[in-house]
Amino acid sequence: MIRTDVVKLTVIPAWAYRQKLTAGGSGIIILRTENTQPGIASVSKTSGEPIVSENTNKKLFPEEAFKEALALTAGMPYKKQSGVRLKDIKAPKETKEEAEALKKEADVAGSEEYKCILSAYTDKSGKFSYDLLNKDLIKLAHSSSIARKMAADGESVASIRNYVVRTKFRNITGNEELSDASIKKITALLDEVNPKGLFKELNSELRKKLKDVR
Repeated sequence: MIRTDVVKLTVIPAWAYRQKLTAGGSGIIILRTENTQPGIASVSKTSGEPIVSENTNKKLFPEEAFKEALALTAGMPYKKQSGVRLKDIKAPKETKEEAEALKKEADVAGSEEYKCILSAYTDKSGKFSYDLLNKDLIKLAHSSSIARKMAADGESVASIRNYVVRTKFRNITGNEELSDASIKKITALLDEVNPKGLFKELNSELRKKLKDVR
C-alpha cells in the first residue's frame, strides 16, 4: 500500500512515490531500473524538505530528484495499491503493524468526507492549498459569534481552532455528525500531503484574536 500514484521523474531516469516509512513518518521512494537498491528520503515535518537517508547513493539519487518527487506527488489523494515493481525492483516491504496502520489511513482517505475537504481546498494547479484552507478558516473564526465568545472567555487557541475546524469541515462535507476523532485523522492525512504545519496561519490569527480581547 503506497501513498500516491507512481510518478516519472525528469531529473534522473527513475520513478517515485510516497510511502509510510518503517521508522515512521512520510517518505519518498525512488526506483531506478538499472539499480536494485531504491533511494529513500524522509520528509521533514518542519520544512517539508526531503532528508535523504545515509544508505542512499547520493550520486544515483541526488537531492534534486527527491525535491522533484515531492513536487510531483504533492496534493495527490491517498490510494490503496500493492507493492510497486519496476522490472526486478520491489518497493520496501511493510511490517504487519505498518500495513494495519496504513489500511486505517487508507480507509479515512477513501472516505467521501476526506475527498470533499481535499477537493474544496485544491487550487487551480491541482494541489492541496494551505492558503485556501487557512483563509477560509480564519474568515469563519472572525465571523462566528461562538468563536468570538470563546476568545472573550479566554479559551485556548486549540479549543477555538477545534471548534472552527469542526464547524467548517462539517459544513463542507454535509455530515453534521462528523466526529472529532475522524476530523483528527483527516487533518493528519492532509498535513502529510506537504508537511509544514496545517493550521499555522489560523493559529497565528487566533493568538492575535486572544491578545486583542485581553
